[in-house]
Amino acid sequence: MRRLPVFLLRKETEWMARSARRRAISAVSTLLVAVTAALATTSGGAPLGAQVPAGSERAPVPLEIFQSKEDRLFQVGYRLATANAAYCRSPVRVTGLLIHDAYSYGNPEAVRLLFGLAGDIGVQSVAPGSPAARAGLAQDDTILAIDGTPVATGWQKAEERWERVFAIRDAIDASAEKGAVELTWSHSGGYPETARLEPVDACPTRFELINSKDSAAADGERVLVGENFPGFDYDEAAFAAAIAHEMAHNIFRHPQTFEVTGWKRSLVRLSERDADRLMPWLLQNAGYDPRAAVRFMQTWGPRHGGWIFRKRTHDGWDERVELIEAEITRIEQFVDPNGMADWRTHFTSELETHLAND
Repeated sequence: MRRLPVFLLRKETEWMARSARRRAISAVSTLLVAVTAALATTSGGAPLGAQVPAGSERAPVPLEIFQSKEDRLFQVGYRLATANAAYCRSPVRVTGLLIHDAYSYGNPEAVRLLFGLAGDIGVQSVAPGSPAARAGLAQDDTILAIDGTPVATGWQKAEERWERVFAIRDAIDASAEKGAVELTWSHSGGYPETARLEPVDACPTRFELINSKDSAAADGERVLVGENFPGFDYDEAAFAAAIAHEMAHNIFRHPQTFEVTGWKRSLVRLSERDADRLMPWLLQNAGYDPRAAVRFMQTWGPRHGGWIFRKRTHDGWDERVELIEAEITRIEQFVDPNGMADWRTHFTSELETHLAND
């Protein structure tokens, strides 16, 4: 498969663009050294799983922090993707479930102990209100079977530690496209439970956390966010605006477009305008304040003025705020009684218009 261009919310180099996909695929396995050391003991030296004295607290280890951020990213992404599904081309079916594999890490036994898992495949996140949540699944449950096939025997460990969890994820997605997904799982220390999850439509974008990076990017299929991305310190709506910007690149298939046209500075500038302008529409439909897109840009822009906001492929951050505010005025004209704004009908892409007239 040919590499697609990657859109970054930070200064981009050729090497970063080339390696973004590789980093995402190997993100879990590259946590090994730091996480394994932290999993061995708590900050006070007590083994994980040991009884913690009343009134004392254990500092979260890196993997727990990583899980917390991935949980936030997944929930925000699910909310944006499902709320805008009616306007996206070729929506996919999703369950609102994110899994991870203890085998992907350097010390599977310690990971299972840390999260209270009865097997290797654990629940990393469950989106509120999703089919998975309605079925009763929760973070740190253990997935035991998919459509009646036991996980332990249906998916063998691979030489590359990340491969099995990707294969299981793809199996769940494939089943969701056909109809209901039957899952068997257990809560920590509990008995197995089985339920059929009825998937819902979503815009076709995955949301993945990358370790040790501080960027946000889009590759045409996924939104890739570094665990050190400054947006994690913003309020949820402003953070959602950043995710919506990257998701917009995937909605408009900008990476696929530039695979054909080439990475031309003038076209990239138009694509960035489109992503900025679509942000408030996506936020509106997901129940966020669309003005959070303005707040994000006003917070992000001045603090990161040496990054994309000074590049000729992007307008200045203050100009971008003006574009977003103008789009919010348009949204107010077209929002329906249910609070939904049909951007597929009422949004005009500058890049698509330019290419059509070129």
